[in-house]
Amino acid sequence: MPHRIRRIVTGHDDSGKAIIEMDGPAPNQKIREGAGFVSTLVWVTDETPARLDLKMDRADRTIAVPPPPHGSVLRVVEFPPVTKEAESISQDDLLKSMGVPQSSKDGQTARHAFMHRTKSVDYVIVMSGEIDMLLDDSEVHLKAGDIMVQQGTNHAWVNRSAAMCRIAFVLIDGIDPLAI
Repeated sequence: MPHRIRRIVTGHDDSGKAIIEMDGPAPNQKIREGAGFVSTLVWVTDETPARLDLKMDRADRTIAVPPPPHGSVLRVVEFPPVTKEAESISQDDLLKSMGVPQSSKDGQTARHAFMHRTKSVDYVIVMSGEIDMLLDDSEVHLKAGDIMVQQGTNHAWVNRSAAMCRIAFVLIDGIDPLAI
């Protein structure tokens, strides 16, 4: 059973007093078939600056991996140890399920089936476990407590360890550096 993320959302009552509006398991959880990633959507904004007065669950929606234009996404993803079956998944199928455009260059085969790119700055906080982030021709190993700032790079998350890895991602819409 996937880990349930407790989500607490604050707001204001009609008199302007600070209150807790929501407190419980984040309900929007999905499993990426084939890869086995469990993704919990915690919050989404559709604008910058963000509206702070909306009395609604902004994660109660279906959304692709990238953030909305001018918006942001907070999600927690659990990456199980990678298997040969998961690595043999069709990259096109995985990218379609993620709502991410094809990221290979000039029709070249991607380094790994999980390779993708979003037009966003991503704050990546490893909460537990360890994982490798593959780039086009290099990689970096991250472990619990590490924080990465990723700026629209082509990458793949591959858990080569024997334990689950949990990462919090904040994605903020950006200007694609390859389109400038």
